[in-house]
Amino acid sequence: MNKFNVEAWYKTEGAEKSAPLGLVSFRVTPDMHLKLAAAEDQLSDSNDKLELDIDTELDGLELEIPPECGALKDCKFHVYRHRDRGQFFLVGHRVSDNALVYSNAIVIDQLG
Repeated sequence: MNKFNVEAWYKTEGAEKSAPLGLVSFRVTPDMHLKLAAAEDQLSDSNDKLELDIDTELDGLELEIPPECGALKDCKFHVYRHRDRGQFFLVGHRVSDNALVYSNAIVIDQLG
């Protein structure tokens, strides 16, 4: 499994800009790695699709977020291609106020 510690951000409804949330930590399981690689291939083979989402299992994600953030819901990996490289980031919503929460992007090639 691959563990990542990346910067995260949040944006409340109506806010003009995102605000820093701090570091989030999560693991990408071998099964999820295969799903991310398949999504990258799917995007490479498609002229129409530019991005797609993969639902995550929160229990298997081993997600660690700053305590002040509170619980998240609707977590997904958002996959897209940039300069012929597949990238993904974690996205979800805070349970307390439904604010959008997202991490910095990770290149799929970085997965072991």
